[in-house]
Amino acid sequence: MAFKIEPRAEPSRSMAIAAPLIAIGLTVIISSLLFLSLGLNPFVTLYTFFVQPLTTLNGVSEWLLKASPLILIACGLAIGFRANVWNIGAEGQLIIGAIAAAGVGLFSPWQESVLLLPMMVIAGMVGGALWAAIPAFLKDRMNTNEILVTLMLTYVAALLLSYLVHGPWRDPDGFNFPQTALLPQAGMLEVFDYSYRLNTSIFFTVVVVILAWVFMERSFLGYKMSVGGIAPAAAKYAGFKASASIWIGLLISGATAGLAGMSEVAGPLGQLSSQISPGYGFAAIIVAFIGRLNAFGIVLGGLLLSLIYLGGEAVQLKLGLPSSIALIFQGLLLFFLLASNFLINFRIRKLTTRAL
Repeated sequence: MAFKIEPRAEPSRSMAIAAPLIAIGLTVIISSLLFLSLGLNPFVTLYTFFVQPLTTLNGVSEWLLKASPLILIACGLAIGFRANVWNIGAEGQLIIGAIAAAGVGLFSPWQESVLLLPMMVIAGMVGGALWAAIPAFLKDRMNTNEILVTLMLTYVAALLLSYLVHGPWRDPDGFNFPQTALLPQAGMLEVFDYSYRLNTSIFFTVVVVILAWVFMERSFLGYKMSVGGIAPAAAKYAGFKASASIWIGLLISGATAGLAGMSEVAGPLGQLSSQISPGYGFAAIIVAFIGRLNAFGIVLGGLLLSLIYLGGEAVQLKLGLPSSIALIFQGLLLFFLLASNFLINFRIRKLTTRAL
């Protein structure tokens, strides 16, 4: 029995939809084998991982709270990814957005003004966009690799954050912890219920999802960027500038990442700390591809990755497994997703005896 890999005449729409489902299924199967090797019941473990976190209102609140920044960042990344602009440094842009928003909240002379929160929103978005403008400029003018530049700038941002919270911005009354003072009340996002942490930042995500869908699916500029990503030569012949796609893709994704950073500072954390993000900027890359670079698909991908975060915490508390098990799920999911994407443009055909 022999098989042959052959290209499809055109990309398969059915496989484009099925690929994330195949990836999720394979992730569950391999994870079950992993749990068996550890002497754990895979059904109990998977239930603890994927179902138990959603059995309480607090669990649902945390699920949506963690999904919100993932979806927010992934929508911005998807716009660039469609144009083959690969921003891998959203984590750094989130950090800079958080720093900028916290700086406004802590040091603005209008501590009690109703304008403080809008100023923090603007500062967060501008901070993230300006950090993304560095690789955009280098890519446009010097043809540098935006993957490497955005990734390396993430470490620069993390070191800047560490310097600030260990040095000039550290709270003198914070018992020497690497964190700033709490933000003033006027700079905090409102929660829906004081029993839970879910706050109004979720409205930012809803608005960004709608705007991203309109931009990518219904605007001429979004169409030009998509054409530039699929067929660069054709786009160049039609007069579509590659430099415009670079700037738009990086600035938008930087702004959404910065907004996510602001939402963390002014939301569940209430201050700037050295642990501002559990890796949302990197996980959002997986979310973008699970969602097939479609805004509404990204919503489903964000909810799935958020559940994996919660599941990691649940198995740590209930079963004594390390919370880093969630990272294994993320890695498996991305690996199988990339492997499944192969079937969109290629198919495996069984060879007959005559063909052999």
